[in-house]
Amino acid sequence: MGDIFDAWLGDDQRRREPFAAAVLQSMRGISDAGVALFLASGNRDFLLGPAFAHDAGATLLGEQTVVDIAGTRTLLTHGDEFCTDDVAYQRFRAWSRNPRHQRQLLALPYSVRRWIARALRSKSETETARKSESILDVNAQAVDAAFRAHRVTRIVHGHTHRPARHATLVDGRACERIVLADWDDRGHYIAIDREGVHEHDIRG
Repeated sequence: MGDIFDAWLGDDQRRREPFAAAVLQSMRGISDAGVALFLASGNRDFLLGPAFAHDAGATLLGEQTVVDIAGTRTLLTHGDEFCTDDVAYQRFRAWSRNPRHQRQLLALPYSVRRWIARALRSKSETETARKSESILDVNAQAVDAAFRAHRVTRIVHGHTHRPARHATLVDGRACERIVLADWDDRGHYIAIDREGVHEHDIRG
């Protein structure tokens, strides 16, 4: 659901940085084993492109994707579009998701893109430290609107990195929002089947 990488500077990164190549090879091993692999881009790796997806044997998802998982209509998304109280971030999101701006970034030399990524990350950390917790979290009305617009009863997203399962009622329907963790200190994933949602940790 996005932010696989702290920064993705374009698909040429897979040739330039050993760590990126190693992650790609691991993904390719999953897809070669017969597991369908789908990736969404996030605010840190919004430049993930078709070359990376091809080499990983993966399919890139759109910003919002509705799927049937074990009989439940589910919206998969990075989730940053729900943080509507953070006006400054939403401006950056609109800019970074613009295809014209992405083409302009990718046309820059790799070293310049790396410098821009570091500068953006530093600025983000500074601004995040100044913002209240409520601004950094999702807006409840934005989430409810997504439940209605996509006619789903489950949303799975990342971005806020506050792992939890939130139960809510939307127009009388029982709905659930599942937030995935980041991978800073441990791996974390969920598996969903007809028996329910199962959380798993991966510890090195």
